[in-house]
Amino acid sequence: MSKERTRNGQPRQSEGVRAFKRGLDVLQEVNRSGGIRAGDVARALDLPRPTVYRLLETLEELGYVARSASDDRFRVTRLALSLGDGYDPGVVICQAAAPYLAELSKTLVWPVDLSTYENAAMVVQETTHSRSPLSIDRGMIGKRLPMLRTSAGRAYLAACPARERDLIINHLRRIDEVDDRPFLDQSRLDQMIAETQARGYAIRIEGEYNPKTASIAVPIIRDEVVFGCISIIWIRSALSLDEALAGFVAPLRETAAAISIES
Repeated sequence: MSKERTRNGQPRQSEGVRAFKRGLDVLQEVNRSGGIRAGDVARALDLPRPTVYRLLETLEELGYVARSASDDRFRVTRLALSLGDGYDPGVVICQAAAPYLAELSKTLVWPVDLSTYENAAMVVQETTHSRSPLSIDRGMIGKRLPMLRTSAGRAYLAACPARERDLIINHLRRIDEVDDRPFLDQSRLDQMIAETQARGYAIRIEGEYNPKTASIAVPIIRDEVVFGCISIIWIRSALSLDEALAGFVAPLRETAAAISIES
């Protein structure tokens, strides 16, 4: 059977092939980005927005992408990851965590973040800031949080294996951020790690990262592997630490445990 050809002699793509190629391009862009909105896909691929929305909806129905419950970004699913030999635990955690964070935000009201470790920082992957009436921050997805001056970073350092912790600390010493130097004092660092391990959660209460806010973070652990942390952030003047601990620690722990089972 002969193929229809263009004026320059190249085979003409059928509508089905063109649509299939566009679908693969969209899936590849979502995978490459790690998390992206439909409009950004359309701009990146120079495709009409209605076309991209339709393709994303199809990919979602087929189970290859999932829409974030917190910020309408699309991410690839385990099914898409199974097509290759790559495996990104951050993506899996986000898929598992989104509905739990949405439910948590209904009861705690204050904003909650999920972050994973990446190159000497905790990177926010999911958040309820956009839905919380008490949030003073926006655009948190992708934000890098310092390891020593945030509760998420401290929770991760205290929960990860000693060898990994030493590698991270040595990396931070090489980077030598001015704001980190007081927290890299060995005795202060050892005390923070010991206290956090004893509690099972980390705190930030002295305005060391954002002077207006405080936070508590709990690690997400399964089979002794730390996948990330969930943190709740509140305005320091609105709640005392004792009030925050009484109201937030138990729900955070329950949510972290549920996410670890799902991931």
